[in-house]
Amino acid sequence: MAEPEQPQIYLITPSEIELSSFPEQLAQVLDAHPVACVRLALATHDEDRLSRAADACREITHARDVALVIEKHLMMVERLGLDGVHLTDGARSVRAARKELGPDAIVGAFCDTSRHEGINAGEAGVDYVSFGPIGATGLGDGSVADQDLFDWWSQMIELPVVAEGALDADLIRSLAPVTDFFGIGDEIWKTDDPTAALADLIAAMG
Repeated sequence: MAEPEQPQIYLITPSEIELSSFPEQLAQVLDAHPVACVRLALATHDEDRLSRAADACREITHARDVALVIEKHLMMVERLGLDGVHLTDGARSVRAARKELGPDAIVGAFCDTSRHEGINAGEAGVDYVSFGPIGATGLGDGSVADQDLFDWWSQMIELPVVAEGALDADLIRSLAPVTDFFGIGDEIWKTDDPTAALADLIAAMG
């Protein structure tokens, strides 16, 4: 049997970014490592701040032929020239997003730890589903997306899957054979050297 391809990196921005420094950091990471997609995942709902952040990130990503999607804000995708949307409510908004953005846009859905929700999102027309968190966090109800979920998904479902949330080198090593993408965010941005931190995580895949 052929060896499975190594997963790709799906980069997630911090929930707050400093426009004076983050675009340069992002550029350095993208120049150093192959990245399939970047998700703008800001906590703010301020339209002006979102727009300025999207413009700055889009300039960096599109110059390097990397797709840029925005978390949740469906109505901003076309206006800001982005490549798609990452939905955070499982399958619920998928059909509306696909209708709004058309067949060529990227539509992804975060499905927590629910296999059922992932299947529903797939049937509704997403391009990928993401499950998480992978590692233990103090957030939510403490449930994690375990190895069994990804084992099952990789055997039964062709739709690409993203593993994200509280990843570390050991978790990446164990999930690399059964996921298509690793969603990497705070794991690198909270370090002094995001480019080096990502190199360490990529090394764990092999």
